[in-house]
Amino acid sequence: MLQKDFLSIRDFSPQETGQFLHLACQLKAHPGGYTSALKGRTLAMIFEKPSLRTRVTFDVGIQELGGHPLYLSPAEISLGKRESVYDVAKNLERMVQGIMIRTFAHDIVVDMARYAGIPVINGLTDYSHPCQAMADYLTMLEVKGRIAGLKVAYIGDGNNVAHSLLFAGAQLGAEVWIATPPGYEPDSGAVAWAVERCAATGASCTITNDPNLAVLGADVVYTDVWASMGQEAEAAARRNIFQPYQVNAKLFAKAKPDAIFLHCLPAHRGDEVTEDVIDSPRSFVFQQAENRLHAQKAIMLELMKGDKAAERETARESRLELVK
Repeated sequence: MLQKDFLSIRDFSPQETGQFLHLACQLKAHPGGYTSALKGRTLAMIFEKPSLRTRVTFDVGIQELGGHPLYLSPAEISLGKRESVYDVAKNLERMVQGIMIRTFAHDIVVDMARYAGIPVINGLTDYSHPCQAMADYLTMLEVKGRIAGLKVAYIGDGNNVAHSLLFAGAQLGAEVWIATPPGYEPDSGAVAWAVERCAATGASCTITNDPNLAVLGADVVYTDVWASMGQEAEAAARRNIFQPYQVNAKLFAKAKPDAIFLHCLPAHRGDEVTEDVIDSPRSFVFQQAENRLHAQKAIMLELMKGDKAAERETARESRLELVK
């Protein structure tokens, strides 16, 4: 695997995407076999947005691999304000072996990866949430035993989660349906990329404004909050617009009898999903949340393990020798 950063699932081949899931399964099944895999390595975790699952799973994950987490809050970094992305990247590449960043603009993550000579992992941007999608499809694989051919219906806002579900589904052979209110569809460029990749993998993606059509015969029904972080001022207006897209018992009943429910959390019970769905035996939201840990451990291990890190350190030592 040549890619040194994990910015978007689009950056990988279908085989590489599957490799991440295979490694995540191994890590989950045999956690004791990897306790020294990243010994002596430190992951800097930059948070411009608050988090529960991202913070805990990256923190615990790097420790379970034998490494160390370093939490950096907005007050300490303040990207582009207190210090430029370039300067932060060039400082951190000399002090740690990897960077995870959870921020707003996707360009910030792209720039961090461009400037830093160490792996950069996208913990979330307004455009994509690739670590979440890897946990989502890991959960589907565990519960359904396969991904190829599954009908995955996402109901709600065409946001970062929808984009990454499309990307991963296109890589892994799923039939992804996205149902949004008019005007809230996923980014057209994201859809175009997914359609092109689907042609090569046998997957499919369909964008619709009809939640009933999307859910009909679905194996997986997925939703997210109607107003994401940074959209709080729109919450009241969005509640009225998105109400017909609530995943309730009536809508969920249109899916297959053994369909499962997923949500990336946090959930607003009574808004995008009702309690009788999210708290039902067919809801796997907490297994899905746990799988952030295993999916991200696979990503960190693949990017931060031995050879590449050693090559970077050797190159740095060579530069130091030239200075002497």
